[in-house]
Amino acid sequence: MEIDPRAADGLPFHEVEEPAYAGAPEPSGDAHLRHLQRVPLFSGFNDRELRRVAALSTIREARAGSVITQIGDPGDSFFIIIDGMAAVRTPVGAGSQLKAGDCFGEMSLIDGEPRSATIEATTDLRLLAVDRVHFWRLLDETPELIRRILTILSRRVRGLEETIRAVLERTRSA
Repeated sequence: MEIDPRAADGLPFHEVEEPAYAGAPEPSGDAHLRHLQRVPLFSGFNDRELRRVAALSTIREARAGSVITQIGDPGDSFFIIIDGMAAVRTPVGAGSQLKAGDCFGEMSLIDGEPRSATIEATTDLRLLAVDRVHFWRLLDETPELIRRILTILSRRVRGLEETIRAVLERTRSA
């Protein structure tokens, strides 16, 4: 189950001077750009690249306890956490906590397979969302983003390998 952007009704974030988002880009786009500048995935992006990301993305909010993605559902968006935290659950069990700057949802968009994890907001969340129809266009137009997403995926695979290795070692020594 994906988040419903209509559910956002001004969640309590630290930047009170900025208006709440309802799933659509802000008219001015200035706050949208400020959010993008804070996301490590986009560090070093020039103004043109950031404006392109802003044009192909939306800001969404979700309340604590909301399910953002559900295992087995089709993936239709890639998300980057701007503010807040979320918990990861996989078929193997609870995973890590995601924090501001972390992203998720790219695997389903890349390989077309269903979601591999359930992501649940543990606090109120502000998310940058890139829908499937814009994801490949964004990657085509910002090649550095491809490199960064590949690095994230590689680190996740290595982390899983370490976990499997640790489990196997415990099993052998038991």
